[in-house]
Amino acid sequence: MSRLIYLDNAATTQVAPEALDAMLPYFTEYYGNPSAIYGFAGKAKGAVEEARRILAEGIGAKPEEIYFTGSGSESDNWALKAAAEAYAAGGKHIITTKIEHHAVLHTAEYLEKNGFEVTYLDVDEKGIVSPDAVKAAIRPGTILISVMMANNEIGTVEPIREIGAAAKEHGILFHTDAVQAFGHLPIDVEEMNIDLLSASAHKLNGPKGVGLLYIRQGLKLRAFLHGGAQERRRRAGTHNTPGIAGFGKAAELAFRNMEQRAAYETKLRDYLIGRVLTEIPYTRLNGDRENRLPGNASFCFRFIEGESLLILLDQNGICASSGSACTSGSLDPSHVLLAIGLPHEIAHGSLRISLSEKTTKEEIDYTVDKIKEIVERLRNMSPLYEDFVKKSDGKDREAG
Repeated sequence: MSRLIYLDNAATTQVAPEALDAMLPYFTEYYGNPSAIYGFAGKAKGAVEEARRILAEGIGAKPEEIYFTGSGSESDNWALKAAAEAYAAGGKHIITTKIEHHAVLHTAEYLEKNGFEVTYLDVDEKGIVSPDAVKAAIRPGTILISVMMANNEIGTVEPIREIGAAAKEHGILFHTDAVQAFGHLPIDVEEMNIDLLSASAHKLNGPKGVGLLYIRQGLKLRAFLHGGAQERRRRAGTHNTPGIAGFGKAAELAFRNMEQRAAYETKLRDYLIGRVLTEIPYTRLNGDRENRLPGNASFCFRFIEGESLLILLDQNGICASSGSACTSGSLDPSHVLLAIGLPHEIAHGSLRISLSEKTTKEEIDYTVDKIKEIVERLRNMSPLYEDFVKKSDGKDREAG
């Protein structure tokens, strides 16, 4: 492949050189177990605690409220299962939304099979859950609300502050899956009344295989992994010291450069959206035009299959993703796109482009040019498109 344009940063990111440099000594030089009591382990323990301090400071938390995990998915599982178990005496009702990541949705389904009742709230056509809908769903026996901070597919940012306030008012635990938002959007767990928060290193130029769960001090949650006494007896297993050190350094960079990076990505994102919507007919933007993650642009193109578009983009050196689950072996379109009201035939033609601070305008121009060529090619092969053009005489240019 002569060139590579990576536009799938919502899936994973390139490890920052500074993060890699921070990790390397703990593979070969300071390889001691952070839990050991001898002096040689001190360097490793120091790295873990320094990362914990950086991560806590970045979201307005205390270091002792940060617990390291193996992924954002593990953090989501831990938050929901442990909270449900710990507070079941007060009720067995949980509130979440229909557009959550599967780490939350599948955990909620597991809890339903174990005696809990879950309310899955609708969202509007932009993917926003109404704080009033959250309040209306609260009832005696509601013990947990879980709403993601920003959607991983369509990029919409949720009204977390208002939902957190409602949860606090009713004395209900509030968890947010902040995997897409952590390091990209300002977060203050105190101001937002967040009790539990999940995040992952590899979404902000850190390594894969390490995440965190913020647990507000005073919450009585059980251990998720049983074994040793690591993570204050709440999460057993030898610390992934290199990964944790890399997470800390990546977060430090992200917090320091957040405003500048967000401004750059937002400008480039809006340029991308403008070109696509102006130059490619029968196309719609998924999610809120303004209230979205800085680097996220999600589209649906009528009369094409997203999987075909992805394959042809890949042949041109462009890495992107589709909101459709067809790439994982399912014929069903994305649950998120269906939840915002798109019919199956439109939801199947989705494309998500997610930028980074390294993405250039030249790369965006090349990508949009290729999308235009490919969409036109695929549509010309579609009898549905041919029939539509004949019937509409080309008047309706939007996907609806």
